Amino acid sequence: MRVRKLSTGDRNIVGAFVARRRKELNIKQKDLLSQLQIMGIDLNSSGLSKIEGQIRSVADYELRALAEVLGCTMLEMFEEEEPAAE
Repeated sequence: MRVRKLSTGDRNIVGAFVARRRKELNIKQKDLLSQLQIMGIDLNSSGLSKIEGQIRSVADYELRALAEVLGCTMLEMFEEEEPAAE
């Protein structure tokens, strides 16, 4: 797995959640893309990477499909990550 070299952007606020949740579920990007394509979402690996890097906006229909595949609600995708305990 490659580590993001560029800083995250400001085009969406759900990208970090998508990346974190996908990794928690041990889903590869290509597998997530396959599941999205089955749902009719035409997204390529570059597009998903840009969403996760917060440098591409997310359409409402993409958000709904991502939530379904990642097993969460759309509202959960907007919640802030809790700070790590020290």
